[in-house]
Amino acid sequence: MYKIGVMGDRDSILGFKALGIDIFAADDARQARPVLRRLAKENYAVIYISEALAIHMSEEIDLYKDSVTPAVIVFPCKDGQMGLGMSSLKSAVMRAVGADILHT
Repeated sequence: MYKIGVMGDRDSILGFKALGIDIFAADDARQARPVLRRLAKENYAVIYISEALAIHMSEEIDLYKDSVTPAVIVFPCKDGQMGLGMSSLKSAVMRAVGADILHT
């Protein structure tokens, strides 16, 4: 069975635990990189990563952008939105559809 995980600073991810999602606290990209690789190997179909981590892990995240699993999804963290999540979503839609249908 596939699982869902979320990575980020503790304050940004703690609420996901109430939804039954596995949480993995990481304060910086150095801590998060090996966790992302492990989750990708351990049947996690969806991995949410806070923008604060993702901004420093673009090369690592790009390794999974064309694979079916895991789907790596960037979300805004407690410090506010940086625009990285929307940017990666637009890029994925462009690859899948071939046009910018999100016009933001």
